[in-house]
Amino acid sequence: MPDTNEYAATFGFVDADSDGRISAQEYADLMHRLGDTCTEAQAERAIEVMDQDGDGLITLDEFTAYMARAEG
Repeated sequence: MPDTNEYAATFGFVDADSDGRISAQEYADLMHRLGDTCTEAQAERAIEVMDQDGDGLITLDEFTAYMARAEG
């Protein structure tokens, strides 16, 4: 498993309410802050891609695993 410390700062930036999970709304808010358009459906799909346990939220471990695969 990749080291979560490598991605913790980025995860924390996206996790706006600091609850340890990234929601589709937090993802969409980030995309809007970055000047990108992101619909609710697009945000939900992005979360689904990273969500390993099916709860609709991304944990640091799930985020790390996704990022490690993406950088592969």
